[in-house]
Amino acid sequence: MKAVRFTDWKTFPTLEDIPRPEPGPGEVLLKVAGSGACHSDVAIFEDFDESMGDQLGPTYTLGHEVSGWIEELGSGVTGFEKGAAHLVYGPIGCGHCRVCARGQDTLCENEATLPYKGIGLGRDGGMAEYVVVPARNLVPLGDADPIDAAPLSDAGLTPYHAIKLSLPRLQGGGKTALVIGLGGLGQVGVQILAAITGAKIIATDTKPEAMAAAEQFGAVTVPGGEDQVARIRELTGGKGADAVFDFVGATPTIELAQKTVAVGGRISVVGIAGGPVSWSFFTNPYEAELTNTYWGTIEELHEVADLYRDGKIVPAVQRYPIDQALEAYQALSDGTLSARAVIVPHP
Repeated sequence: MKAVRFTDWKTFPTLEDIPRPEPGPGEVLLKVAGSGACHSDVAIFEDFDESMGDQLGPTYTLGHEVSGWIEELGSGVTGFEKGAAHLVYGPIGCGHCRVCARGQDTLCENEATLPYKGIGLGRDGGMAEYVVVPARNLVPLGDADPIDAAPLSDAGLTPYHAIKLSLPRLQGGGKTALVIGLGGLGQVGVQILAAITGAKIIATDTKPEAMAAAEQFGAVTVPGGEDQVARIRELTGGKGADAVFDFVGATPTIELAQKTVAVGGRISVVGIAGGPVSWSFFTNPYEAELTNTYWGTIEELHEVADLYRDGKIVPAVQRYPIDQALEAYQALSDGTLSARAVIVPHP
């Protein structure tokens, strides 16, 4: 079968023919419907090196945003129907610690002892015609389109988790949420905020087309520029945003969040640009939180799938056949994509 392989640090991936995998005990073989190309993949083969450790080291198949149809069940697996469509929960923890027991494998207490981070992150992923995953990691999609759903396993789950953790700040009337960065995650974040909160949504970016897309889902937009902070605070009645979601994570965007969050508000840094910032007791709004979030729980992915089936989340997707997967990664690396690239091995 064809697969996109990460073969070495600082090395662009390759498209190779490899044997079709076989599911082991407790596992399922999926015929891949779609596999999203993510900036995290680009970081793996462009930015990371041996210092990241063996868990993410080569060689393996990329792809941690995966959907597919059940093709074959491993021993001990019951309750699944061949041909049924599912999303794949990418993180894989130890499965028996306290946080894994509640479905949050991203915070596994035994993470350092595991051989990989997850599907497509040290373990063979879904940027291939078939992929083997633990049966526990499957989330049913019903009759919803599985191809466009593929990015939701990260680009939907990640903003959903951050927003759910911030819901106490957004309960009640007169609340405001600010979304910084309107790429794939930011656009889905706007849709999730509109679906599960009654908050006024303000969104900011430097790209007019990205802001126009967010406006279609109910956001009031503010372009970047010298008066960006003043305009955002004006839209909040001067008090600042009750919850700020930074989907970039660079130093300037985190500083923007600090300048626009309300007293007692919450800043969630979701983007992984890794920008450092300074903090001062007298410049930080009193009792305002600054935190980061990472992926989410499998229970939350079930809820994301529910929103998708109900038409509350509509991911912007650009489909590529697997023979053009490397072109999709190049476009992602070059910053020329306007939608989430999804590789479709079985068009």
